[in-house]
Amino acid sequence: MREKNENMIGDVTVFNDAKTGVQVKDIMSSPVKTVLEHDSVEQAAKKMIANDLGSIIVTDAQGNPVGIITERDIVHRVVAENLVPRKVKAEAVMSRPVRITTPEVDIKEVAELMRDHNIRRLAVMDEGKMIGIVSSKDIVKITPALLELISEKTRITHQQLMSSRRIFTSTGYCDHCRQWSDTLMEVSGNFVCEECQVDFESK
Repeated sequence: MREKNENMIGDVTVFNDAKTGVQVKDIMSSPVKTVLEHDSVEQAAKKMIANDLGSIIVTDAQGNPVGIITERDIVHRVVAENLVPRKVKAEAVMSRPVRITTPEVDIKEVAELMRDHNIRRLAVMDEGKMIGIVSSKDIVKITPALLELISEKTRITHQQLMSSRRIFTSTGYCDHCRQWSDTLMEVSGNFVCEECQVDFESK
């Protein structure tokens, strides 16, 4: 059964309760393989094959990411249309815009962004330069270890809560001030009224 503090959207795991402590820079792929927007789809496909990539970032002349070409884009927009790959420009078939993130962002936020925009890859930008790419596969690879860490944190938090939990009872005399109260609360084995809680816990 899946823990209540995480859920799956497609193949992206989203952690609900807190940050994971893992940043984009810890799992991103770098350097990034790219093609220019005026390069041909054939050039893009060859570079994808040579580097065992399922997608490739398309940039302008200044190196800014302007789109992304995936295997699906090539199949649906080139092959299925009986177009000649070497005659088709990358900009004609790329998907846009390219969603971006930064190195210090927690992967929880990345997973949420992927889920919200139904995408699987983000370009990683730092000081105006693209330094990497992070994909849903990168997140999935480390998910088991993260789930174990989050599960352990959850157990610790639950134990701390149980050890310090205050239990309300009905009415009676306060163990601290000996006055009658309709809202006694158990604190460390003693039943105290609301007025005495702060004084009692500070001792």
